[in-house]
Amino acid sequence: MSKLTVTIGGQSFDVEFMLTESASELAVKVNGETIQVVRPDANQPFEACSWMIIDGRPLEIEFDRDLHWIRSKGDIEPLEIVDCEAVVARPRSGDGRIKAPIPGLITTVLVVPGESVEAGQPLLYLEAMKMQNEIRAPFAGKVKAIHVGAAQTVTRDQVLAEVE
Repeated sequence: MSKLTVTIGGQSFDVEFMLTESASELAVKVNGETIQVVRPDANQPFEACSWMIIDGRPLEIEFDRDLHWIRSKGDIEPLEIVDCEAVVARPRSGDGRIKAPIPGLITTVLVVPGESVEAGQPLLYLEAMKMQNEIRAPFAGKVKAIHVGAAQTVTRDQVLAEVE
């Protein structure tokens, strides 16, 4: 089972995928309600899917290959997917420096230098392998510096921010 938070057009959904014996069928729990999803073209990558059958109703759907947006019924909505089960170990520096746990792309910076933060508060989002990873404050304090910006590619162990 995979647990995700999926945000489409600003509205968030808690989503759990439960695998079935068929590669083309999924039982999906959305905000606690189970729905059946059939992917007729299950041999292709998910982002290549052009239509699905959801609870017996066909739905034309298109995903951006980088999963940044979704198109359905002619409307394009921004898409954000966060894997709730992904454990991202942040390299510990012990001195408030927050380092990239994996290489990726900074998609959003949520704080500015001088801002007070709580322990565990999200500071920025790092996208890697089409998944959004929240990078959080290691402890309560004040943001000393932000060393990256949105749309910047980072390497593993690169210093992203500092909290004091």
